[in-house]
Amino acid sequence: MAIFFDYDTTMKEPLLHLPKAHGLYHPDNEKENCGVGFIAHIKGKSSHAITTDALEMLTRMDHRGGCGCEANTGDGAGILTNIPHEFFAKEIKKLFNVDVEKGAYSVGNVFLPQDDKQRIHCMSLMEASIINEGQTLIGWRDTPIDTDKADVGNIAKTSQPIIKQLIIAKADDIDTLDFERALFVIRKHVSHNIRTDASLSQALLFYVCSLSTTVIIYKGMLMGSQVLNFYTDLSDPKYSTYLAMVHSRFSTNTFPSWDRAQPCRYMSHNGEINTRQGNFNWMHAREGVLESDLFKEDLAKTLPVIETEVSDSGSFDNVLEFLMMNGRTLQEAVLMMVPEAWQNDANMSDEKKAFYEYFSNVMEPWDGPASIAFTDGRYIGAVLDRNGLRPSRYYLTHDERVIMASEVGVVDVANDNIKTKGRLRPGKMFLVDLKRANYLMMNALNQTLPNKTLIKTG
Repeated sequence: MAIFFDYDTTMKEPLLHLPKAHGLYHPDNEKENCGVGFIAHIKGKSSHAITTDALEMLTRMDHRGGCGCEANTGDGAGILTNIPHEFFAKEIKKLFNVDVEKGAYSVGNVFLPQDDKQRIHCMSLMEASIINEGQTLIGWRDTPIDTDKADVGNIAKTSQPIIKQLIIAKADDIDTLDFERALFVIRKHVSHNIRTDASLSQALLFYVCSLSTTVIIYKGMLMGSQVLNFYTDLSDPKYSTYLAMVHSRFSTNTFPSWDRAQPCRYMSHNGEINTRQGNFNWMHAREGVLESDLFKEDLAKTLPVIETEVSDSGSFDNVLEFLMMNGRTLQEAVLMMVPEAWQNDANMSDEKKAFYEYFSNVMEPWDGPASIAFTDGRYIGAVLDRNGLRPSRYYLTHDERVIMASEVGVVDVANDNIKTKGRLRPGKMFLVDLKRANYLMMNALNQTLPNKTLIKTG
């Protein structure tokens, strides 16, 4: 006799938070495997084509991402670009009648609770923190979205946060780097207070995708092919960029959510960080003795370093950002966290061994199969784990573009336009300096690694 199970596939309630630990599942063990890539103009020349090519790359990596029983509810997808100044200057002038200079303002997408009272509360806390840090609120812009054109699934729509763009002007008496640190303090302090507030039933719907003078992130619980139609800013011809990083998430043994979509604030990740719990424990243990010459007493507002309810990728991004905000360069911080197998390498220079040996006393390696793309708006690059367990391939073209992805074929490139191509080797880094218009492989990176220590322990 055949037995048929009648499953009720209707949603009982929105996915507004992760499940609690139960049986073999624990939210701290969330990991994912994904598609990742970027495209950039080596000389920093902006065009809308960079944006559209990156979104085509993202669409072609749909198979790398996951979806639920609803084929149009994705595990997560998104794009990070440099802030297109012409586009946002026009929007800010139109909405707020304010003229802004490049580098003197920040804009970022913020996920907010669906509940009106909780949303207003979260926005008020952000605004108060902006004032406390001596910066100026320009305003909130409703991020234009089109769920119908993007054909977003019911599960994703039901759990979708309200999405707004927060725009902040820099104080006159500080430089851009100090402004970035003030933005970091604002975001970390408010985010921690809100997301750990047990009185807010939708606390975990609050999430700041990015808040920076250089880059902006559009992401969500989407398929890669839905991102362009969902975020209508991206189809505007004035949305002109010189770099774009994309990510298509396959959440493996994890749950999808809007905030866990990537890119993260400085990186995108394909793979698993199997040492995540140990890395978390060590970072937490250090927090009581951390000092910073740059943040001084404000350092406490940036803790904990690793935020609550983040995956292994989110944890890595938190630490990477913390190191950079405390004076490390992007490539220095990445090599601290993802070192080569240096101990027994007879071909490695003494200088590089000394670098790794010194930082092995400061930071434990974040180990596991991983291809990591990263950018801060000036540099963009990728690094492969020291066991080489994830694919990373790149092209450099005669029309001054660099293309990197977890596979080939994501962007059409004529054979006669390829200057060079290759793949990342285990533990190696590929880096493009968009300010100096050159690219560096691993052996040439020493010149970009300053010898300074601004974070002290003990």
